[in-house]
Amino acid sequence: MSTASPVSLVTGGNRGIGRETARQLAGLGHAVLLSARRPEDAERAVADLAPGVPGTLLPCRLDVTDADDIHAIARRVEEEFGRLDVLVNNAAINYDTSQRAVSADLHEVRHTLETNLFGAWRTAQAFLPLLRRSPHPRVVNVSSESGSLELMSGGAPAYGVSKAALNALTRKLADELRAERILVNAVCPGWIATDMGGPGGDPVDQGVAGIVWAATLPDSGPTGGFFRKGEPLAW
Repeated sequence: MSTASPVSLVTGGNRGIGRETARQLAGLGHAVLLSARRPEDAERAVADLAPGVPGTLLPCRLDVTDADDIHAIARRVEEEFGRLDVLVNNAAINYDTSQRAVSADLHEVRHTLETNLFGAWRTAQAFLPLLRRSPHPRVVNVSSESGSLELMSGGAPAYGVSKAALNALTRKLADELRAERILVNAVCPGWIATDMGGPGGDPVDQGVAGIVWAATLPDSGPTGGFFRKGEPLAW
């Protein structure tokens, strides 16, 4: 089915920040593919959210570490919509606060990079042909202050290094795609009260507002930036 509404894909969309991002984009009238590694998780999230939003929520299975999964979803989006307007690379794992860089399990670090960096990278590559068909293409890489070199400290090495690398990827993609009007930005939601973030953080809707801001920027908006709540964050 083709649609005049913006078409968005949110990876890791079944809970926390991804789920709320899908909800808010659908609330703006987007057709949102809400993805999860397990199809039943995506279906459950859509069943819970769909009655309360004016847009369309579509569940889909997507493991960003599986290239076949990614290309299957890209084919589905091409067949059903013919384009993608917004890609939100949200899927992430392993906030490894129990580890230190001096003694980190490098197998665990490599596993984290496979999702947090390479997952976003291969997803962006696979969807670029469809983003190029959009009149207002946007890529949002959900990052973290843990990846800021200026603010970085010890601890959580796998997660912090993966997010620093994701920030670097953001800069590379933004520069290479600038002439094609594809805006690519990294967004830190801040400390949010989710399963990964733990209790004590801000409500999830407040953190997600910055992601939605980046996903709906005007054509004159920034690209290649790192933001929190719409304000620049130190690299």
